[in-house]
Amino acid sequence: MKALRFYAPEDVRLEEVPEPECGPDEVKLRVRNCSTCGTDVKILHNGHQNLTPPRITGHEVAGEVVEVGGDVNSTYGSDWAVGDRVQVIAAVPCGECHECRKGWMAVCANQTSVGYQYDGGFAEFMIVPKQVLKVDGLNRIPDNVGFDEASAAEPFACAINAQELLDIEPGDTVVVFGAGPIGCMHIRIARGVHQAGPVYLVDVNAERLQMSADAVSPDEVINGAEVDVVERVMELTGGRGADVIITATSANVTQEQAISMAARNGRISFFGGLPKTNPTITCDSNVVHYRQLHIHGANGSAPEHNKKALEYISTGQVPVKDLITRHIPLDEVLSAFDIVQAGEAIKVTVEP
Repeated sequence: MKALRFYAPEDVRLEEVPEPECGPDEVKLRVRNCSTCGTDVKILHNGHQNLTPPRITGHEVAGEVVEVGGDVNSTYGSDWAVGDRVQVIAAVPCGECHECRKGWMAVCANQTSVGYQYDGGFAEFMIVPKQVLKVDGLNRIPDNVGFDEASAAEPFACAINAQELLDIEPGDTVVVFGAGPIGCMHIRIARGVHQAGPVYLVDVNAERLQMSADAVSPDEVINGAEVDVVERVMELTGGRGADVIITATSANVTQEQAISMAARNGRISFFGGLPKTNPTITCDSNVVHYRQLHIHGANGSAPEHNKKALEYISTGQVPVKDLITRHIPLDEVLSAFDIVQAGEAIKVTVEP
């Protein structure tokens, strides 16, 4: 079969590899869609400490079951069958550590990941390992949801995890930094699930701002390259500040701006991780103290968040179909990374 394999930074090859065999406690998929994200581009250029080469990458996966291991249904109490349409979690909790037992699977101490420790979805076929099945991480796709939409459920699940920590209330003013696909999803979840009030989208790339604004219609777009973002948010909120700020970018300054623009009792999500070479910010602790701010990290998702994402897509609460603006065949998968890196599409999906 054809698959994209990572060997080393800048050494990623689309090549013919043996089709994987399905073990007794595994499920084999025909991959229909594997969507891309900024993390895939980072892996291409820098690798990842948890990725052991050669490895088939790709972690936003939806496909069709072509084989079910003989022990799967009896072991996991499932009823998987050939032909089932499924979505696969990316972050795989162990289910046994202190965090998992507390119900905090998104921060499992022993987490592994599809496309890192296990071969991923930039391939014609993929094995769903027992570690995924053990934590109920293979999800049935609702009949009215396409494979491409289902592949977007994984990043969507990460946004759901972040917003559950923020307690967004109806009418809250929300600021989202980052006009990429995840920023668009954050806006739609804040409105469609939590009934947020005005939502403002911030970026420094005018073209990206326009593309995302056309899709999700924020109440205002703020170009951080042209105006003082904090000053503008204060103007828009009558000097009170934003109730909720989500930094869906890897720019240090956005986290500092988030603290400065937060209203009293404001909630902030540091959703985008910062570069490992520059992971610190300047924080006025007195602002946090006197305004009684709540600053949350948000990393990945739990299996339950993937199920919620599929439900929200199916019910129409949070549409994603129109956010998938490019469909790329597996033969051209490397061009998908170029498109993501250049910001020429909202969401790019690869179709083996």
